[in-house]
Amino acid sequence: MINAISLDRPQLTVIQITLIAAIGGFLLGYDASVMASTQLYFTQYFNLTSSQQGWAVSSAGYGCFVGAISAGYLTTALSRKYTLMLAALLFLISSLGSGGADSLNELACYRIILGLGIGMIAMAAPMYIAEISPSNIRGKMVTYHQLAMVIGFLIPFIISLYLNSVDDSASVNWIDRGWRLMLWSELIPTLVFLCLLFAVPHSPRWLMLRGKRQQAQAVLLQLAKNTQEAESELQEIANSLSVTSLPARKLLFKSGLIFALFLGIMLAIFQQATGIGAMLIYSADIFRQALDYNPTEALKPQLWVSVVNIIFTFVAIYTVDSWGRKPLLMLGTIGMFLGLMVLALAIYTQQFGLLSLMGVLLFVGAFAMSMGPVVWVILAEIFPNNVRSLAMSIVIGAQCLASALVTNGFPILNKSDFNTLNFNGALPYFIFASICIIAILFVWRLMPETKGKTLEEMEQLWR
Repeated sequence: MINAISLDRPQLTVIQITLIAAIGGFLLGYDASVMASTQLYFTQYFNLTSSQQGWAVSSAGYGCFVGAISAGYLTTALSRKYTLMLAALLFLISSLGSGGADSLNELACYRIILGLGIGMIAMAAPMYIAEISPSNIRGKMVTYHQLAMVIGFLIPFIISLYLNSVDDSASVNWIDRGWRLMLWSELIPTLVFLCLLFAVPHSPRWLMLRGKRQQAQAVLLQLAKNTQEAESELQEIANSLSVTSLPARKLLFKSGLIFALFLGIMLAIFQQATGIGAMLIYSADIFRQALDYNPTEALKPQLWVSVVNIIFTFVAIYTVDSWGRKPLLMLGTIGMFLGLMVLALAIYTQQFGLLSLMGVLLFVGAFAMSMGPVVWVILAEIFPNNVRSLAMSIVIGAQCLASALVTNGFPILNKSDFNTLNFNGALPYFIFASICIIAILFVWRLMPETKGKTLEEMEQLWR
């Protein structure tokens, strides 16, 4: 019996452990914001073409693909916790190197190293949070990963606005060295993340997978409300692991789970293919196009976008476990479609100004309450214990590849003669809006509701 075991309980609560793991999400948002606020400057510094600009920004995405795929093995062999620590070390290496880069190739190489860490965090952090959280608050806990991401996205814009406000020659400084300082600034939150990870326990589900039952019991005693609940959850985990002895790669491709994998891959692709990466990272270019702003002026609407992102992420946090995953996803994706259409029509008809800004804010707000956090929740909870690492690595790999292709292709398409002559620059947004329609139909027809189910009960859903 679980109460007969005299092991010291871990000192951290579920929310404390979640907040530490969510710093990984903060790093993802912080880096994306650093790219958004500096890419115009290092593009000028290195005198990059549109395709080179896309490569510099998207190179991390290709590294992310490799990192996510490798994380499937790492989270099983090393643990979820140690995979996050390895990712933090890769962030440190990349931040040091990319800030000192003297060429496009050097910058891209260090960005690929950072991408490896991004892929590991994107896969391991939400999975770890889901595995240490009770089913009744799991959705809320996993959305903290997205909340940390959008807070991380806000901070560099505040820093950039401050530096521009106190330095009259900011435009010269940013081109020469400002973008380097922003890349080096990633060292601070990365070191905080790495140090705090030493304090968190291993996932009880990973401990059970490795046959460490007593350690899993000790962790569950701290995470559960009472001893009876901890004992019940431990038995559920044990039962789910004993259902089959098939290797994960064979079990994953059984009829029920192959649909779960397909669902996860498509949701991950939709999350990126609807344009969020392009809208956030290239927001300075978008506001220059839609509002006729210079890079410094574009920082203010970029800050508004970040604030809207945070506000609507709280909507998801407080509704994902009551409304459910599917209604939020449907409602938010419809809002994304409307925002993209407003922006596209404003640019197409050359009606620049408030209308185009409202389109961007509507899109980002709708994403923040749906495709952003809810997809992370679904991906972290739909796969059984035996195959979760392998399945998540495949799904997050697809997500990273979709993100890389979008961020790589956007500046090329946006500045193409075909887009300029035939669509007045609006073609990318019409494409993103079309993908939103496909995503809405996909969720409506194929996605089941998963709220309130334990991770072990989720297996029965696919059977």
